Amino acid sequence: MTATLTEASFIQQLNTKFRVLVDAPRPIELELVEVKGWRGQAEEQRGMERFSVFFKGPGDILMPQHTYTLEHEQLGTFDIFLVPTTPDESGFRYEAVFNYFK
Repeated sequence: MTATLTEASFIQQLNTKFRVLVDAPRPIELELVEVKGWRGQAEEQRGMERFSVFFKGPGDILMPQHTYTLEHEQLGTFDIFLVPTTPDESGFRYEAVFNYFK
């Protein structure tokens, strides 16, 4: 995984496309649509990077919960565990949760 995968690095890439490197009937692109930070509580351990990223994908291909390799012009190539959340009229939404020591 690239060392630049922080909440700040994803915020800089909001509304940009990520290519999913997977064998599919056609290329799959996800758009980064939201970055949601986690604000720790006083009793929690300090020094953690905690946030979620949300992607919008096409409506005709549901990607099951799995670790995928994504490619992005600025962030490079990295593996990420994606979970499908809620579909809507324009496609499927996916979430990845980050929780690690800085």
